[in-house]
Amino acid sequence: MEEKVSSKSKMRILFWVPYPKEGQSNRFRVEQYLPYLDAEGIGYSLRPFVSSEFYRILYQPGRFLSKVYFFIKSSLRRIIDLFSISKYDLIFVHREAFPFGPPFFEILSSRLFNKPLIYDFDDAIFLEERSEANRAISFLKNPGKIARIISFSERVIVGNDYLKEYAQRFNKNITVIPTPVDKEKYKQLNSSKKDRIVVGWIGSHSTAEYLLELKDVFQKLKKENPDIVIRLIGAEKYREQLPLTECRAWKLEDEIIELSSFDIGLMPMPDNPWTRGKCAFKLLLYMSMGIPAVCSPVEMNKEIIKDGENGFLASSPEEWLEKIQFLINSLDLRRKIGFEGRKTAEKKYDLRLWAPVFIEVLKEAVKGEG
Repeated sequence: MEEKVSSKSKMRILFWVPYPKEGQSNRFRVEQYLPYLDAEGIGYSLRPFVSSEFYRILYQPGRFLSKVYFFIKSSLRRIIDLFSISKYDLIFVHREAFPFGPPFFEILSSRLFNKPLIYDFDDAIFLEERSEANRAISFLKNPGKIARIISFSERVIVGNDYLKEYAQRFNKNITVIPTPVDKEKYKQLNSSKKDRIVVGWIGSHSTAEYLLELKDVFQKLKKENPDIVIRLIGAEKYREQLPLTECRAWKLEDEIIELSSFDIGLMPMPDNPWTRGKCAFKLLLYMSMGIPAVCSPVEMNKEIIKDGENGFLASSPEEWLEKIQFLINSLDLRRKIGFEGRKTAEKKYDLRLWAPVFIEVLKEAVKGEG
């Protein structure tokens, strides 16, 4: 929880987000804008539903009683938020204020307390189909509420055109803001010369399953290039299913160091309605870091990548193997693609380009402009 609200604040915003800073989505969709709000004299309270302590066990098997305890505690905190809602000028909800059931908190803030609401989402969370990691609790979810929240929001922010197409069915005030990268933070660290090439992936439990489609590719790569390292950050769950790879746990404090160890970045995923809602953030991280990337040609990835110029697209195991091997074989190619990728990230997806757009949407929502 982070709070900077004073009597001198030009505007006061309550941010309801699902996760603490360890959660990538609201860390980049909300938290990285907070310094820009400070500079504008905008006050805010950041209220994650899940605490850092809760997040550490949330996706672990078992721990049922602990999860129930933390869930109750988180629910009580969210209810307590309602007692201070009158001091805010705007409510900003990223994904959802509460994980289950109807949009109770969104309705109360908008209808009962008459506060303008901004709704932001960066995944196809309106679909019944979810990633494997969420399937066990999917019966408690209520994706149908997404359309309802969109319909009564003052403004809606989405991460790409695919999500915009859906949101426009319920609200005309839609703004596309891709998930930007801070080019000053995410840049290649100086490192000593390495003896081995690292082919890397970084992500979370929800996308690690997509690596399984590259199992045979990884085995062939290692057979042809015994000295390379295939390093998968955040995929430790699949260690036994992905032999010959180096699986490590993801840690927030090590994120940039781990990325800097990559010579080649990977982003595999299937093409389906769920993945088409993805905002290509993993790809943009690689590109901002100057890491040449190979990715699946799914929705936003195809908008960002010009195949062979600022990255590579691969749609079959043969293409994955061929294009990764191109990069392994040529240091000059890795440098060229990495350089062009960094240029693309700087020109179109840097945080400094999108922060003014984000702030303008906040101001328009408070004024009731649409």
